[in-house]
Amino acid sequence: MKVLLIKDVKSLGKAGEIKEVKDGYGQNFLIAKGFAKAATNEVLRQFEAEQKKKAENLRLELANLEKLKEELDKITISINKAVGANGHLFGGVTKDEITHALKEQKNIDIDKKSLECDTIKELGVHEISIKLGHAIHAKFKLEVKGE
Repeated sequence: MKVLLIKDVKSLGKAGEIKEVKDGYGQNFLIAKGFAKAATNEVLRQFEAEQKKKAENLRLELANLEKLKEELDKITISINKAVGANGHLFGGVTKDEITHALKEQKNIDIDKKSLECDTIKELGVHEISIKLGHAIHAKFKLEVKGE
């Protein structure tokens, strides 16, 4: 019996592979537990269509991330913070404040967990790095001004 693996099966193969297995193992374990489907022509066509759709979605996602990277590389945002008598910031600029400023000033919504920086405690221009996903990293400038 030929089966199309839907999930990885230890000692048999990875998802997407077509394997020849014994009828009982295929019906009673692989298909019954949802690890595989019988490899009929219809199932194979459906699987290939799903794979093409996934590849197209991934291509579009990568294109959107590259576009966002190019946009981020060009921008500078500014944040005003209170400054003490000695010229140092009270507290610091957090990731949450940075993402909020990005949303307000440039209408770019980024998760604060994707920012690669610590709390900024100095005035001036800082370069902030962002992990966008799929090994794409972007950088933008943050200007911290004193009030």
